[in-house]
Amino acid sequence: MDETTSEPAGAHPHEPHTEGLASKLNWLRAGVLGANDGIVSTAGLVVGVAAATTDTGTIFTAGIAGLSAGAISMAVGEYVSVSTQRDSERALLAKEQKELREEPDFELAELAGIYEAKGLSPATARKVAEELTAHDAFTAHAEAELGLNPEELTNPWQAAGSSAVSFTLGALLPLLAILLPPVPLRIPITFAAVLIALAITGSVSARLGGSDRGRAMLRVVIGGALAMAVTYGIGQLTDVAGL
Repeated sequence: MDETTSEPAGAHPHEPHTEGLASKLNWLRAGVLGANDGIVSTAGLVVGVAAATTDTGTIFTAGIAGLSAGAISMAVGEYVSVSTQRDSERALLAKEQKELREEPDFELAELAGIYEAKGLSPATARKVAEELTAHDAFTAHAEAELGLNPEELTNPWQAAGSSAVSFTLGALLPLLAILLPPVPLRIPITFAAVLIALAITGSVSARLGGSDRGRAMLRVVIGGALAMAVTYGIGQLTDVAGL
């Protein structure tokens, strides 16, 4: 038997016990949503253009422009949003460090109070707080009081890159679906491909969030179908008007 394992007693080896699991699930969920945005927005754009013209170059240009603009917009938006969040997290952590330096006894009592409120007896809560403080006071207080791990703060560059990549991958599907088939089949095939892809992203999103899968799939499929129907109608009107 291997005695070198670092697994804690009673741990289940096949269950993820990493501290960053929730963060990773959030990023994965954001990636799925980014792909969904890429699918819907690009599909609506290329279907609308394809309803007005059969010129492949025009459709390709519109699709690439929409993909590029959407990916950049998503990346910039995520970068700004997550940078603001990271600045707030750093400010809270700096405040906690200052309090630990200036009022260590009060902070220890506060930490003990947190664990007592979770159901531990006063004596046990005090013991836990003392041991955690002796091991790493800053991390213990950051996690218990703020719900933050100082080593795992949100990364704006990671968020921006993830959003741009997921949007781009999602956008490629309707772009290829509208360009590759013969002209008479372009729109029907794009509709079918997009709705299938949206059903998949809806299912994955529901699984990650623990919600009802059928309802989530139905929402995104109806939303995507409506978006394409509206832009298709606009494209038809534009074509009829000769604009």
